[in-house]
Amino acid sequence: GGTTVYFEENPVKENAKAHDSNKTEKPNISAPLKDIKADFLEKNQECCSTSALQSRSKSRYQSSTEKQSQPLAKNDIESQNGFHKMWTLSLVLLICVPLLYVLWSGIQGGTSSRRDAEILQEFRARMEKLKNTFQSQDPRLWRKAHVSLEKRLNSSHVHLEPAILLLTAGQEAEKALRCLSNEIANAFASSQNATTISIDGVDKAVLDSDTVKLEVDTQLSSGFNEGKKVAVVHRFESLPAGSTLIFYKYCDHENAAFKDVALLLTVLLDEQSLRKSLTFQEVEEKVRDFLWAKFTSSDAPTSYNGMDTDKLSGLWSRISHLVLPVWPEKGLPLEGCT
Repeated sequence: GGTTVYFEENPVKENAKAHDSNKTEKPNISAPLKDIKADFLEKNQECCSTSALQSRSKSRYQSSTEKQSQPLAKNDIESQNGFHKMWTLSLVLLICVPLLYVLWSGIQGGTSSRRDAEILQEFRARMEKLKNTFQSQDPRLWRKAHVSLEKRLNSSHVHLEPAILLLTAGQEAEKALRCLSNEIANAFASSQNATTISIDGVDKAVLDSDTVKLEVDTQLSSGFNEGKKVAVVHRFESLPAGSTLIFYKYCDHENAAFKDVALLLTVLLDEQSLRKSLTFQEVEEKVRDFLWAKFTSSDAPTSYNGMDTDKLSGLWSRISHLVLPVWPEKGLPLEGCT
């Protein structure tokens, strides 16, 4: 025989085999990891996508809200600005309108005051001239006439009634009575750049009472409406009695048709002269008795027409505000005495 040799297996190989065996049998974990990683990435992408969408949506909503809020804020600002402008304008008007009214009233008042002063100065100058011409007259005549007429020359005062002057004289002073009444009326009118209405009772004495009443009413109303400021009725006692009732309308204390005017009435008495020793009250009583006899006498049917004691009493109370006696004058100028 041969020799039988037994070789032991190399431990290294066995280890290698064992290693290979372990390597073969070791489970493969990379695939699940890849799957988990893929799922995670997918979910992460979905989450990111959702977040991005939400972020975009939120961003768009905020943008939209901002865009919507911007016009609203702008409108609020404009509304507030408009309100402030209106309030400022209202405040300015509230202050300026009364101020302008006061200024305008002051200007008008100043202009009116200057005009009144000029008128008054002109009237006083003319009356002073008359006083120097009619030197025989009682000083009280000038003073009383001045006071009565000057009240109507102030346009800033409310006139409640016209100025009524009744001038009277005896037969010897007929010319002075006519001349003086004309001159006083002209002084009053010309100082206001106006003219005078003149009515003569003697020219109407024989006419029908109703006709005369209509004529006198027409003359006075048309004249005053045209801007005339004074009327002179010469020889009032010669008018038909009933026609004189028209003076209720023009000489009333409260309801006169024209309140910023003057009426001068003259009465020529039957007696030759008036004594200078008579008081003004006695002169007034003399005129009253004369008109009573003239207008209520049954011996004169024409004059009696439409007149009675009660009516005459009412008329007298309206025309007898101021009764002034006129004395004769020498060397009177012809102008103003016709």
